[in-house]
Amino acid sequence: MKRALLLALCVAGLSGCEWLKGRSSKDNLDPPAELTAFTSTAPVRKAWSQDIGDGIGRSGTHPRPVEADGVVYASDLEGSVVAVDLAGGKRRWSVDAATRLSSGPGVGSGLVVVGGLDGDVIALDRETGAARWATKVSSEVLANPVIEGDLVVVRSNDGRVFGLKVADGSRQWLFDRGVPLISLRGSAAPVVADGAVYIGYDNGKVVALNLADGALRWEQTIASPNGRTELERMTDIDGEMVVGDDALFVVTYRGQAAALTRDGGRILWTRDMSAYTGISVAGDTVYLTDADGALWALDRRSGSSQWKQEALAHRWLTTPSVFGDYLVVGDFEGYVHILARTDGATAERFQVGDEGIRAAPLVVGDHVVVASVDGQMAAFALAANAD
Repeated sequence: MKRALLLALCVAGLSGCEWLKGRSSKDNLDPPAELTAFTSTAPVRKAWSQDIGDGIGRSGTHPRPVEADGVVYASDLEGSVVAVDLAGGKRRWSVDAATRLSSGPGVGSGLVVVGGLDGDVIALDRETGAARWATKVSSEVLANPVIEGDLVVVRSNDGRVFGLKVADGSRQWLFDRGVPLISLRGSAAPVVADGAVYIGYDNGKVVALNLADGALRWEQTIASPNGRTELERMTDIDGEMVVGDDALFVVTYRGQAAALTRDGGRILWTRDMSAYTGISVAGDTVYLTDADGALWALDRRSGSSQWKQEALAHRWLTTPSVFGDYLVVGDFEGYVHILARTDGATAERFQVGDEGIRAAPLVVGDHVVVASVDGQMAAFALAANAD
């Protein structure tokens, strides 16, 4: 009941419930778990850090850095876009996009593409940061754009998905799907694989589109809205979806975790689960953080539980990212937790900045990169590769 009453406060004047993804400790309905002593067992060290701007403040956005060919690209709310060498952290270039940015970058076909709070989509030259083109979509862009071949796929927060030409940003196709009146502040980034674009929606549905023309291939309901009010019916898919060789993996808020066939969206398994972040998959295991901050390991083939770890409960954890034999999550105080994949036990811990981490950690080989709310980006590496 307390959660429902507080949720009601976010309705007036907001298109989404920003507080749910960016609360401070004093706002928590449930007290966050206290961090306890542990024995360090992970050979991980801090490799470098960079200030990428003023951060995202209380915008409710969660732009995630991306990597391509050994370069990490990141952005912040005030318009800063940076390119940093993964090995060593040297800055290659930094530009001011002159607009408020709400998405992380998409990288491909010689471009770095970012989206803004006012619907701006801006393409920069990947090597120099020079402006290539700019266009507008129908509303703010919260999810990282995806570049595949000669198309940039952009999802706007009003439910529309745009296929834009890499050459000049002109529109090649549009898929229009409405969204509920009330939803979490966020949207699942498009996932592209084998000529299909997979989109998770705020109504608990997943759709598959043709990459070439945006035509609908199939749609599947993962969680059905249920309740008397818009707040009770929230079933957002906001976190990372994963396309595996055998299935598409997804989790919803106040709904289900599920595995679907890629060709027709047939449900292979579901499990009652509520999460506002996404899923990671490695080997035979699916990893996720539920809405209460518990970490889960599920069997990839059946969805049955392998283990559950509640030591970081109510710390507003990110999606867990797989880092070799470990999982990496960020929390609302800027801590980076390195956890054993076998049982979720803490193996190492660092702090980045003074504020929280919202975007899923980015794992590239033997490095993991995280970005904090206050504009700090840091990389951690296996000890043999740390500076």
